[in-house]
Amino acid sequence: MQQVLFLCAGLSIVTMAGIVFVLLNESVYSVLGDQAFFQEIPLWKFLTGTRWHWDSGEFGVWPLLTSTLQVALIGGLVSVPLGLCSAIYLSEYATPRTRRVIKPTLELLAGVPTVVYGYFALMFVTPYVLRPLFGLVGLEVGTFNGLAAGIVVGIMITPLVASLSEDAIRSVPQSLREAAYALGSTRFDVSVRVVVPAAFSGIVAACLLAISRAIGETMAVVIAGGQNTPGGGLAINPLREVFTMTSYIVNVSSSDVEAGSMEYKSLYAVGLTLFVITLLMNIVSQWVMRRFREAYQ
Repeated sequence: MQQVLFLCAGLSIVTMAGIVFVLLNESVYSVLGDQAFFQEIPLWKFLTGTRWHWDSGEFGVWPLLTSTLQVALIGGLVSVPLGLCSAIYLSEYATPRTRRVIKPTLELLAGVPTVVYGYFALMFVTPYVLRPLFGLVGLEVGTFNGLAAGIVVGIMITPLVASLSEDAIRSVPQSLREAAYALGSTRFDVSVRVVVPAAFSGIVAACLLAISRAIGETMAVVIAGGQNTPGGGLAINPLREVFTMTSYIVNVSSSDVEAGSMEYKSLYAVGLTLFVITLLMNIVSQWVMRRFREAYQ
């Protein structure tokens, strides 16, 4: 049984090694076929270029990167306050009966398919929320836009923030709460000035993990934000169509791009960039947990 469990655990390592090998083989240095992407396109040009036109051989990643970060930032602005407030309420204010009702309902959002969130943004958020709201100030909202994509991605990752933050908050010893109450603190003071600071490392790690999840989101962003080829330049208007890294992967994968071409190889370069970004965010979240974790006897 121990060997079986070890093989199951080692399977994840083998899978990750295979993914890394494929990404590096197609994007950095090819050992199985033709030249890799970065053997033909300089890495510096890829990282600093501000135009992405595969027809003219321009592969600057910044248009894709800015759209991706824009959607992730909007999603974080939506999910972090909602998730954290929900976690505080469920942990510190809700009665056991209320918690038994709200917590499963909140976690049910995590089970909704991402394509449903995409169509929810396309058919409800944009026409019935964003257009009337921004129409009051004379701004036009496109059918596909980054703001709607970011909002639904934020709603989608809210259960992740709430669940992980609640676990961090509930791990704070009850003795700290009782000591604060004994000094005359209100429930709000205990929650904000005692419990949340004590669970700070877990809360920050939960938020970073949720945002990294938003960066890698695909279908909701493709449907709500659009998937046409970027016309060049950085995405700075959230009310217009965005073209994220995941949208590019979907767009090229579903097209008639020839295998082995530069357009095909660019898929792996973009995928590797996305992999590195999420890896760095996970590393930062783990560092925050170790650096600021409070140990109690």
